[in-house]
Amino acid sequence: MAVIDHVIVLMLENRSFDSILGRLYQPAGPTFDGLTGNESNMWNGAPIPVGTRHGMDPAVMTIPTPDPGENFVDMNEQIFGNADATGPATMGGFVSNYMKQDPSHDPHAVMHGFTDEQVGVISALGRGFGVSDRWHASAPNQTWPNRFFIHTGTGGGYVNNSARHAPYTMPTIYNRLTDKGRSWRIYYHDVPHSKLLYRIWSQPDNFHEIDDFYDDAHNDNLPSYSFIEPRYFPLLGHPNDQHPPHDVGHGEKLIADCYSALRRSPAWERLLFIITYDEHGGIYDHVKPPPAVSPDAFHPDGFAFDRYGVRVPAVLISPWIPPGSVIRPPAGTPHPFDHTSVLATLRNLFSLDSLTARDAAAPDLLHALSLPNPTNGGPAQLPVPVAAPAPADLRALQQAPPNANQRELAKAAMLMPPNAARAEEHKNALKAVKEPPALPDPATAGEAARRAIAGMRRLTKGAAAAPDF
Repeated sequence: MAVIDHVIVLMLENRSFDSILGRLYQPAGPTFDGLTGNESNMWNGAPIPVGTRHGMDPAVMTIPTPDPGENFVDMNEQIFGNADATGPATMGGFVSNYMKQDPSHDPHAVMHGFTDEQVGVISALGRGFGVSDRWHASAPNQTWPNRFFIHTGTGGGYVNNSARHAPYTMPTIYNRLTDKGRSWRIYYHDVPHSKLLYRIWSQPDNFHEIDDFYDDAHNDNLPSYSFIEPRYFPLLGHPNDQHPPHDVGHGEKLIADCYSALRRSPAWERLLFIITYDEHGGIYDHVKPPPAVSPDAFHPDGFAFDRYGVRVPAVLISPWIPPGSVIRPPAGTPHPFDHTSVLATLRNLFSLDSLTARDAAAPDLLHALSLPNPTNGGPAQLPVPVAAPAPADLRALQQAPPNANQRELAKAAMLMPPNAARAEEHKNALKAVKEPPALPDPATAGEAARRAIAGMRRLTKGAAAAPDF
């Protein structure tokens, strides 16, 4: 039986399973639910098939440009073909929803998927260890509800990213770990989205910049649970979250860096590393999301969170996993994997209590650790993208309008407490007002970055903390 002391999760942004891993094994079939090449959506009376563009230049690595729709209504249209989610799921509305935003869009963009050459790192790790073709986003919603699911077992009640409801007060997996004397850390690049969760405001020392992760892996100092957040903003470097239209190559390098640090770590034989994505970001996938267990009774937007979202990429890495594994829930399990499967895994590893009805029902991942001994060393070398980005590319990203996650993070940062010592007082004051304070939209991603970083640093470093940019 596998001995696992450390679970590490890297959650990237807004890519569907088919767009990243749908071509991992060909031909697709019963043992791997990928693309056959015959899938399509209709547009103007003609089929728009799945396809790919070859090459590694930025015009290819940033597809789809511009960013597809990812609001709740957009996802309903993509899955059901209508905003009300009535009738059977068809997975036929991706192109029509994208073109509805702007008729000048390329309808092929949301049907595009990357090749092994373009996403060689995650492809090599999927083959070298295990890939799951049964992992869905926790709900057909934007980034925030899905990220909340992996932290709290619920989306928090709201269907879209919403700064005006911050802070979010749901109990978290981090509280459960603390209650059992288990250690945890959140490692981040620029802004930890997880700081929106009020119940961990009192533990600012558990938030660490990403370089600490590499040091902790090297020094055998990893906590029981590590959660890694990518770089969302184009200020301290190129975003490596893979959120369209960010270049996926930067995310590939992040995956490779994390894997290499863990493979060299003294803890290698005692860890499970999970790479997944929060939601599909409006990009095509052919598998219909099934019904889900509603996590709780808090439904202010009228949605019970009783449907899974579209499939997202998921790769499981451990020396206990046989190479070439296609990982699915055990036969007879009524639910697919989703982000709360991480919570179920932690619960069963560390004897924790569940958080909601959703994570209580979720299948865990432990059966994937099926080797008798930790003998899978995995790829020794990975095909890391080497192209150096031009400074002009970063400036262009800074001057572009913010995406929904960037915009709302910048606004939510204005609601952060001046320091951790005043967290309770600050939360009570925010929740006592009938109308939340005005939160102006940032005009550019660069402005959003400065506001978000400054606001989030107050919680960790106090009101006097000044951004070093």
